[in-house]
Amino acid sequence: MEQLDGNEGTSAFHMPEWMIQFADQKQEFNKRPTKIGRRSLSRSISQSSTDSYSSAASYTDSSDDETSPRDKQQKNSKGSSDFCVKNIKQAEFGRREIEIAEQEMPALMALRKRAQGEKPLAGAKIVGCTHITAQTAVLMETLGALGAQCRWAACNIYSTLNEVAAALAESGFPVFAWKGESEDDFWWCIDRCVNVEGWQPNMILDDGGDLTHWIYKKYPNMFKKIKGIVEESVTGVHRESILDGLKRTTDMMFGGKQVVVCGYGEVGKGCCAALKAMGSIVYVTEIDPICALQACMDGFRLVKLNEVIRQVDIVITCTGNKNVVTREHLDRMKNSCIVCNMGHSNTEIDVASLRTPELTWERVRSQVDHVIWPDGKRIVLLAEGRLLNLSCSTVPTFVLSITATTQALALIELYNAPEGRYKQDVYLLPKKMDEYVASLHLPTFDAHLTELTDEQAKYLGLNKNGPFKPNYYRY
Repeated sequence: MEQLDGNEGTSAFHMPEWMIQFADQKQEFNKRPTKIGRRSLSRSISQSSTDSYSSAASYTDSSDDETSPRDKQQKNSKGSSDFCVKNIKQAEFGRREIEIAEQEMPALMALRKRAQGEKPLAGAKIVGCTHITAQTAVLMETLGALGAQCRWAACNIYSTLNEVAAALAESGFPVFAWKGESEDDFWWCIDRCVNVEGWQPNMILDDGGDLTHWIYKKYPNMFKKIKGIVEESVTGVHRESILDGLKRTTDMMFGGKQVVVCGYGEVGKGCCAALKAMGSIVYVTEIDPICALQACMDGFRLVKLNEVIRQVDIVITCTGNKNVVTREHLDRMKNSCIVCNMGHSNTEIDVASLRTPELTWERVRSQVDHVIWPDGKRIVLLAEGRLLNLSCSTVPTFVLSITATTQALALIELYNAPEGRYKQDVYLLPKKMDEYVASLHLPTFDAHLTELTDEQAKYLGLNKNGPFKPNYYRY
């Protein structure tokens, strides 16, 4: 879900000329409680680089050495060294991946085509901290085509596709990211994006809040010139993601397996539906009686984790909380139980409690560890308790096209908003913007929308061109 931080006043969402079919509609951003914004700034630095997804499909070259990219002197073909990536020579391979992604991101490409003449981001200096993937590269190059200058770091130490980072660096984007960064590398890369002589960012695009947190703590005066922040997360509701990650890492069959899903929010609902469709026996844990009732009415058994921990084959956390699966739970799991996390941060499974002398860790394959107890029992831990779906697999490009397009539109809106339109607060994207993004994707399916008649629109109390749902409506 994308969020916007505006800096002054409130007003209606402005539709530029190239969004002509919606020019007669203006919609206020739906105000979100400010405590969410405060929470994002107060997140612990220790949780930072492991909060979100990463991709397993990274190109590797047998000639790659173990030298840290920070210790390498690299230049692109234009002679620039304002970047830090694993290997600039991988740029051609990364360019192919970006071109493939473009074919599955129709709305973003349409936005680029419609708005690049107007250059709505001319003068924008955007500092970004997201996952460096082919899909993000399409977004970055779209922002560049619309007139923005960008500097970018990765929001997760495992999410970067090295070849894509190389392609972006070759194209002239200052990118500071590589797969497998240390915690120190992570913050160093963010600082290299922000602390640049003669370059002052005026917009922030963040995933997880780490970049915003870093500026807030280290360079608070920068906020005087920053017009707005777009914060995004694509953690939830991709029903295929949980199955994809589990299949790639474990090669398991789901039919008949007993699975407990901790949390029945948007992420948990998707996981449960996918697992049930594959024939798994699914249990759910919940603290919220409403979500618990939903789980029961959807046909899932509501339990406490302690009640089923000895018998289940898979444990999946989807709560966004901390210490959901404790060392006590881990000790009681049966042999070969698979443990993984689909929540946004890496705090749900107490992985730190497993790093003790009496337990043995064996790396089986990338992002798959066996943790072995003294009696020979072992559990299968995926992605060290970090977000599974893109630590161990991918999210469909078409899905990311939707989020990337809303990010671009949000940046355009905040950058061009006149003084007084937004005050210092946290806003959700308006329904009108979501509807516009959805409309850009419909031609891919040869879809044809039904139009309201004047009489029908009057009866419903709607404008014929939308928005068609109130701000509180949850799809």
